[in-house]
Amino acid sequence: MADYKDAADVAARLQPHHPVFCARPQAAGAAARVFLEQFPGETFYAVKANPAPWLLRSLYEAGVRRFEVASINEVRLIASLFADADIAFMNPVKPEEAIAEAYHRHGVRIFALDTVSEIEKILRATGDATDLTLCLSHAVSGEGAQISLTRKYGIDGDDAVGLLQRMRARARRLGVAFHVGSQAMSPAAFAAAMDAVERTIVRAGVIVDVLNVGGGFPCAYPGMTPPPLSAYFDVIRDRFESMLVTENCALWCEPGRALCADAASLLVRVEGRKGDDLYINDGAYGALFDAAHLNWPFPARAVRAGRVATGDTAPFSFYGPTCDDLDHMPGPFTLPADIGVGAYIEIGRLGAYGEAMATRFNGVGGPYKTVHVADAADAHLTTATQEENEEARYGF
Repeated sequence: MADYKDAADVAARLQPHHPVFCARPQAAGAAARVFLEQFPGETFYAVKANPAPWLLRSLYEAGVRRFEVASINEVRLIASLFADADIAFMNPVKPEEAIAEAYHRHGVRIFALDTVSEIEKILRATGDATDLTLCLSHAVSGEGAQISLTRKYGIDGDDAVGLLQRMRARARRLGVAFHVGSQAMSPAAFAAAMDAVERTIVRAGVIVDVLNVGGGFPCAYPGMTPPPLSAYFDVIRDRFESMLVTENCALWCEPGRALCADAASLLVRVEGRKGDDLYINDGAYGALFDAAHLNWPFPARAVRAGRVATGDTAPFSFYGPTCDDLDHMPGPFTLPADIGVGAYIEIGRLGAYGEAMATRFNGVGGPYKTVHVADAADAHLTTATQEENEEARYGF
């Protein structure tokens, strides 16, 4: 049972003077079911997008049993919550102590790498284990993604061929993984990446047991409308079925944003106004990191006295609560022209990379109060029916 009807109900009843997350576990469950039922393989949730226990439990209750992690703290979190979870430690560079704890104490058997030194580290930490699934992190193009992830990790060319052959000799299951970048706006990016992976596998002459297409599955934001998820699933399915090197191979994916973005919004209060700049009580060092540093266009609406505000609108930018000029979210955010001090604003699609990105700089930001709301995740974005929203996003 939800605690509140919607964000306007939260504002009216709580009148909060600190930011509040409005959680929608039902939205996370709906997104999870889409992947579990339509993606042509296994779904691992990328924990970094939102590690909140309420979110993780909602995904688990919807059927998610596989989780992708990047740190020993994420390993511990998932292991503490779900005894039967499959955990994939997919950071290609890990402390040896973290590998050892993950393997010996938490039953982790899936590890990613992109260097010879990392496979040596994994083998030392696990005692030359023979039950490992080792996944090569393959470099691919990040063209078409809103956030490129091509510089830090990944290997290709002759180096990838040699490493893949070495991994084959030590792995019970051999995998290849890639990431096309966050918020990939074209399904063709996955096909191009799979082409590159196939060339490497053919050159290496090895049998591959797992192909992991990673994350990058997008959500819709104002001015940023990708194709429906079904288009991505269709491209991946068709290209996978045509690959000559993946017979009896498992297909994995690692969505983060696509599973949790709709699952929470943030309710903030206006503390000051200077012209078209609104000073709010969260910002770049809190849950609005992406709105500031990437100029991410999050949807926003004003709520007043238990209802959504209406009337003439105007574009605004936000300043957060710290004494730092970088605490600026340029937007523009379209809100009522007469908005002023004391008004509440709901900022949507912050279930992904919202609270997970927050710091405590300047003594503000987190820990956040979280309440459950009953309204649909897209209610603040459009007046369309929920059925129309689902058709646009999921393609059914």
